[in-house]
Amino acid sequence: MSAAMPAVHYRQADQSDIPAMARVRAQDWGDEAYWSGRISRYMDREDHPRHALMPRVIYVALADDVLVGLIAGHLTRRHACDGELEWISVTPERRGSGVAPELLRLLAAWFAEQNASRICVDVEPNNATARRFYTRHGAGHLNEHWLVWDDIKLVLEEQ
Repeated sequence: MSAAMPAVHYRQADQSDIPAMARVRAQDWGDEAYWSGRISRYMDREDHPRHALMPRVIYVALADDVLVGLIAGHLTRRHACDGELEWISVTPERRGSGVAPELLRLLAAWFAEQNASRICVDVEPNNATARRFYTRHGAGHLNEHWLVWDDIKLVLEEQ
């Protein structure tokens, strides 16, 4: 008999979350030192993805005070969009448990508060798992590397 997973709580990230966010991001690519610096510069508005505007946010998912997921996004003018989903990561043991869709809903709500409707996300063409996740939640094809939500508020209407 397996123990139930602890409940997950969500909140906006702060500087104290950077080491844990770096650990989670490094599980998929890069190392913790790289991600620690990159996340810190992004939060401090010192690292600007192409065409990014200053308003940005990161949300984290925590289970028993352990960070199990994160999502980041910012306003942009890239690809004639209003916003861009910069990163989403969930620890392997929490994938498929509803953490990623809830993080996406939080970011969608933030974009809606910013009056940002058209949201893009860069996805490696061979990343079938990510592409399936985004299209299941309403994103469509923009080009080989990019998917787009013409109206991110549709994510908020999902059940």
